Amino acid sequence: MSYEMWAEKYRPKSLNKIINQKEIVDRLQSFVKAQNVPHCIFAGPPGTGKTTAALCLARDLYGKSYREHLMELNASDERGIKIVRENVKTFARTRSIGEIPFKILILDEADNMTSDAQQALRRTMERFTETCRFIMIANYSGKIIEPLQSRCAPFRFSYMSKDDQNRYLRNIIEEENINILDEGYDAIFEVAGGDLRRATNTLQAASSMGKVIDTETVYSVIGRANPEDVNKMIKTAMKGDFLEARKQLREMIMKYGVAGSDIIKQIHTEIFRSMLPDSWKVTLSEAIGEIDFRLVQGADVEVQLSALLARLTEVGQELKRGG
Repeated sequence: MSYEMWAEKYRPKSLNKIINQKEIVDRLQSFVKAQNVPHCIFAGPPGTGKTTAALCLARDLYGKSYREHLMELNASDERGIKIVRENVKTFARTRSIGEIPFKILILDEADNMTSDAQQALRRTMERFTETCRFIMIANYSGKIIEPLQSRCAPFRFSYMSKDDQNRYLRNIIEEENINILDEGYDAIFEVAGGDLRRATNTLQAASSMGKVIDTETVYSVIGRANPEDVNKMIKTAMKGDFLEARKQLREMIMKYGVAGSDIIKQIHTEIFRSMLPDSWKVTLSEAIGEIDFRLVQGADVEVQLSALLARLTEVGQELKRGG
C-alpha cells in the first residue's frame, strides 16, 4: 500500500503533462527550446499549477539532474533581508556547471516576502542575471513591488475548468482503481472550484472511506454540508416552517460536523442561485453579512443561524403576501 500524497505522486513531471494553461505551457516550452529563461512571475490562485510549472520547466531544461541547478525557497523558510543578502546572493553569483550557464531560483509565495527583502532582491536580480534566473510565485502579484514586476515576464494562471479537472482526476482514478459516480465528480468540483490540489486531496480523502464515491461521501469527508440539504433547509424556512428548518439545520451540524461560518457561506451561495427577486437577494445578503460578522465576533453559532432562518421565514411570508 502506498502512503504517498496523491497531489505529489501524480504531480506532472514535464511541461507537456500539465493540464490546461496551454498558452503558458507553450511559452515555457519555447524557453526550453531556446535554452534561455527570463526572470518570471507566476501569479494566480492556489492549486492552479504555478509551482508545478516552475519545477517542470527546470526538469525539461536541465534533465534528471535538475536539482543541482535549482534552489527553491517557500513560505516555511525565513526570507527576510538577511537571507536575500546571504543565501540568495551566494546561490545567484555562482555559475552553473553544464551546457546551460545559469541556474534557477524559485521563490514560492513571493508575495509574503518583506518589503525590505524585495528591495534587496532588485539589485541581486540585475547583477547576477547571467548566472541565475528568478521565478517568483505569488497568489497576488500586486503584493510584489513594482521594480521587481518590471524585471520579470508575467504569467497569469487561472482556475481549472470542470472538464480539465475531471480529465486529470480520471487518470488518478484509473491508476488507483477507484469507484466513483458522476455526482462524485460534480461534488469534488463544487468543493474545489478549479483548485486541482484541493480536488486531488478531496478525492484521496473520499477514497479512504472504501466506498463508491458519491455526493454524500465527498461532503462528509471535508466537513461541508450537501448543497441540496442547505437548499432544502432554505426552502423549508421560506415556506414558513421555521421549526422544521431549524431541525434540519441541527441535523446538518450533527451529520457533517460543519462549522457555522461554512453554513453561512453555503446559504449565501444558494440564495444567489435561487429564483428570488433581486431586491430580496439584496435584503438577505445584508442579513447574512450581519450574522457572519456576529459569528466572527464570537456570538453563539446556533442562536445566530436560528436568527437567520427566522429572517428567511419572514421573507418567505412577505413574498407570499406579494411584498
